[in-house]
Amino acid sequence: MKKNVLIFLMGVVFVSSAFAQQTIIRGSVKDAVTNLPIPEVIITIEETSFSTKTDANGEFSFTRNVPLGEQVLNVSKLGYITARYPIVVNEGSTVNITDMSLDIDVSDSADLFTISLSDDELNDDTSGADNISGLLQSSQDVFLRTAAFEFGSSFFRVRGLDSENGTILINGVEMNKMFNGRPQWSNWGGLNDVMRNQEFTNGIPPSAYNFGGILGTTNINVRASKYRKGGRITYSSSNRSYTNRIMASYASGLVEGGWAYSLSLGRRWGNEGFQDGTFYDANSFFVSVEKQINDNHSINITGIYAPNRRGKSSPNTQEVYDLKDIRYNEYWGWQDGEKRNSRVKRTDEPIIMLNHYWDINDKTTLNTNLAYQFGELGNSRLDYGGPINNVDNDGGGANPSPAYYQRLPSYWLADDDLERAYEWQQEFINNGQINWNRMYDANITNNISGYNAAYVLYEDRSDDTQFTANTIFNTELTDNITLNGALNLRQLKSENFAQITDMLGSTTGYLNVDSFDGYQYDYRNPDRVANEGDKFRYNYNLYADVFSANIQAAFKYNKIDFYVAGSITNTQYQREGLYQHEAYQDNSYGKGKKLKFNGLGAKAGFTYKLTGKHLFDINAAYITKAPSLRNAFSNSRENHSIVGDQSGIDITEEKITSVDASYIFRSPIVKARLTGYYTTIKDANEISFFFADGIGGDNTAFVQEILQGVNKKHFGGELGIEAQVTPTIKLKGAASIGQFTYDNNPNLILTSDDFENGFQDFNQANLKDYKIAGGSQRAASVGFEYRDPDYWWFGATANFFSNAYLDVSPLIRTENFYLDNDGLPFNDYDPDLARELLKQEKFDDYMTVNLIGGKSWKIGDYFIGLFASVNNLLDKEYKTGGFEQGRNANFRQLRDDNANPKRIFGPKYWYGRGTTYFLNLNFRF
Repeated sequence: MKKNVLIFLMGVVFVSSAFAQQTIIRGSVKDAVTNLPIPEVIITIEETSFSTKTDANGEFSFTRNVPLGEQVLNVSKLGYITARYPIVVNEGSTVNITDMSLDIDVSDSADLFTISLSDDELNDDTSGADNISGLLQSSQDVFLRTAAFEFGSSFFRVRGLDSENGTILINGVEMNKMFNGRPQWSNWGGLNDVMRNQEFTNGIPPSAYNFGGILGTTNINVRASKYRKGGRITYSSSNRSYTNRIMASYASGLVEGGWAYSLSLGRRWGNEGFQDGTFYDANSFFVSVEKQINDNHSINITGIYAPNRRGKSSPNTQEVYDLKDIRYNEYWGWQDGEKRNSRVKRTDEPIIMLNHYWDINDKTTLNTNLAYQFGELGNSRLDYGGPINNVDNDGGGANPSPAYYQRLPSYWLADDDLERAYEWQQEFINNGQINWNRMYDANITNNISGYNAAYVLYEDRSDDTQFTANTIFNTELTDNITLNGALNLRQLKSENFAQITDMLGSTTGYLNVDSFDGYQYDYRNPDRVANEGDKFRYNYNLYADVFSANIQAAFKYNKIDFYVAGSITNTQYQREGLYQHEAYQDNSYGKGKKLKFNGLGAKAGFTYKLTGKHLFDINAAYITKAPSLRNAFSNSRENHSIVGDQSGIDITEEKITSVDASYIFRSPIVKARLTGYYTTIKDANEISFFFADGIGGDNTAFVQEILQGVNKKHFGGELGIEAQVTPTIKLKGAASIGQFTYDNNPNLILTSDDFENGFQDFNQANLKDYKIAGGSQRAASVGFEYRDPDYWWFGATANFFSNAYLDVSPLIRTENFYLDNDGLPFNDYDPDLARELLKQEKFDDYMTVNLIGGKSWKIGDYFIGLFASVNNLLDKEYKTGGFEQGRNANFRQLRDDNANPKRIFGPKYWYGRGTTYFLNLNFRF
């Protein structure tokens, strides 16, 4: 209080008359501990529309139409405790408030969530849910922070959208993968201390760095001179993904000679997370060095290396969960007294970055960046189809999955064999994990007989080499108009292959032939025997070249802000086959044709400031973009075919239309935002792989399912509100109500080696009005925070989720469902029963309770901080996602399976975690 009074008096005493014709407010903000200037601090004159940010020197100014009389400056930045400073403004005078200070917010939870998201890798391979919360954790908007910290563990998607609709940048360089458009969070996992300098643009509004997507842009600034001087040592303990974490970081600040550097390293490890058998092993290294050549030019070099390995967990049928529990994971088994996971995700992709910053003048900047990323991404699995010693279409190994359908009681109950059902039930309950010794024994037996391996462990590899170059221009044309633009080039070579990592006791090698149909994977090297370290099954390169340019202008006035922006993008893809697949001899080897796409983007929006408290905001965007590499080729592992080759429908760009409107209320006590939105996505493609029964009658095949021309519709509303009801108590709430559905009946093609022409066209899949899976479409949160003057704090939230749905199988909703192999409907087809069988499963509503708290101690110039959280305090069991299996592709098979005492091929689900904790202790100096 004394400090605020002193600054109030200073603001009155230092009123200057140097600019008698102009009223000015200027000042600076520094760190309360280090006394160093803080850039990017938001300075707002409360109850007005005036807002600005501090520059690199921590300085700011208001020079246009400054309100007179008694005012309050609101000073805020993520990671610091917001401060309020009263001032008096007289006409024609300058109020100069230097060295306002901000204290570090030891209870800031952004660090916690960055840990939990990047380490869990929620949006990767098998989860079936794409968590976009990492895009939101730098936002100060109450709804978005609730979505990140409270809804994230339930696979909630803001507006029902995937993370490919948002962009992650590091120093202005895009980090979204070209394969699927999504960020690979683990590439910078465990580097929380040096990844906290973030700028977030919510949704459609413009970013200073790129055109962005409809979910917004996050730029992580790792420029060495931007870090607060000092260091931090952190230890964390958790039962979520890892058990232990140690991190250390240090930043020099700007030192003599114009140098600055920042260093960070960390390790995360654990034998098991919440799911059984999910080990964690990760290291992290970071270095950033900057040299300020002069007042206008600066060079920054950054290296990021975060190699990591982790055991994955399986989705399971409800039968399996009932026999075990929600921690069950079929991917592991005991070997030599230790749990060994057969499905391991391994990421090893260093990033090297060179940035040049040019302050052309005090209003214009040019930032030019070069980035190079390379390395390996592997996902391991067991192959059990090895031919014995020749191509006889007879696989040498049985499916090693302990949850294989023939090893579960439901399979035997279908034949009313109660004795065998009980035997297999007890076997699964008592064992129910991969039997590594059995696979070794089978291979050793084959060694003696001179046969090839029946089992091997291998990795699906994607080794990317990517080069990025861009330049970002920003200028203030006038006090009211800002213009910025960017040019961006990205080039990718992606080497994709399968590589044997463990022969599992075999000394005779593994025959590189498809055991199910006898096709040679590498026709130019027939009957080749592969050993550990060798490539096999598939081997090809993908090339991508993307050039984009964007420009945008922002206009800011007393009552209205508005902007317009546009972008163009040229994308080219090409596949190069290094194996000639026997089934596709004319369409698999060498380079295929180039795919070319042209993307356009346009967006605009405005904000009307009725008063300083009441604002109205409207944004609209139209974007066309190339499909991702994943969704451009129909079966890239085996041939050059692109989506549309089989259907005769040309592949085209996706088309996105989005509009939102918001009412924003802000006062010293209450902040709130109410938003409505409407988004359509047209001409999208979706590709999946699975084993299908009942194709064209009773046929079976391993297939690639290509959905082409998918339209989706997303609309709904968002509400976020928080109230500082007392100096120590804050109430907060958030709610999201949405409806996300398929908006048409797209075309469906299946491709497979087993088909006569390599594919079958099933025409339209009747998906219109089915719900899009991916988390709850309705969610709400209420909570409070208490912050004690003695530097301890506590908070609790109750979170409610509803309207989450199972991912439906498109194949089951084609004409194949009701047609017999003669092309006529089944003679026992029942439309009413079919309608019931095809009804989409809706998951049960549920509620979770989360607790957070912390305490900090200041000892001289040092800080000790303790943070703790408990998620799902009540240990609620709930489904977060799941999918229908494609095994029962026609009416008769699905009817019969549903009539069984227990479904053999029921849906597979993911469950959320039970009660988990996170504990964080840090020392700052």
